[in-house]
Amino acid sequence: MANRGPSYGLSREVQQKIDRQYDPELEQILVRWILAQCGGDVVQPAPGKDGFQQWLKDGTVLCRLINSLHPRGQGPVAKIQASAMAFKQMEQISQFLQAAERYGIAATDIFQTVDLWEGKNMACVQRTLMNLGSLAVAKGDGLFVGDPNWFPKKSQENRRVFSEDKLKEGQSVIGLQMGTNRGASQAGMTGYGMPRQIL
Repeated sequence: MANRGPSYGLSREVQQKIDRQYDPELEQILVRWILAQCGGDVVQPAPGKDGFQQWLKDGTVLCRLINSLHPRGQGPVAKIQASAMAFKQMEQISQFLQAAERYGIAATDIFQTVDLWEGKNMACVQRTLMNLGSLAVAKGDGLFVGDPNWFPKKSQENRRVFSEDKLKEGQSVIGLQMGTNRGASQAGMTGYGMPRQIL
C-alpha cells in the first residue's frame, strides 16, 4: 500500500501541486503547539515535511493531542499505544479523526487516514490541525495550551435580542426589495442614439 513507485504524467503533476500547498512555517507553529499541548513526554520531530509525517504517522501524538483538549480522564481515545504494525497505526489515526469530528471539526475539514499515513496530502493534515487549534482557542474552556495568536480566530455567534416594540416597528417599513417610487426614473429621457439623417 505505501510502497508505490514514482508517479508519472498527470499523476505526478497533481502530486506536485498538492505538495506545493504544504507550508513549512505552519509546520513550525503546529509542532510548537503540539509540544506545548501534549507536555514534555512528546519528542520534537525532524524538520521538514517528511519528519513531520513520520512524527504523526503512528497516531500516538495525534491521540495525545485530542485527549489533552478534554478534561483529564475524559479523553475520547482510551488506549494509546505505539505499534509498528500498519493497521494499528491507521486505526489510531482513525480514532483521532473520529474524536476530532466529535470535538467540532467539520467533516469536510478532516483529512483521510491515507493522507497522513502514506504522506500523500500533508497540506490537508496541516489544515485539519490548524482548524483543531482554532476551535480549541474559540471554546475558551481553559484546556488550550500555547499562544492563541498562532491560529486564526473562529467567528462566534453574535445573537441580538429585539423588543416587541422594535419588531412591530419593522413591520410598517416597506423594504427596498418591494420597490420604491423614489430615486431613479425615466423622466426627461430621450430616445437612444442620434436621429436618422436623411439627405
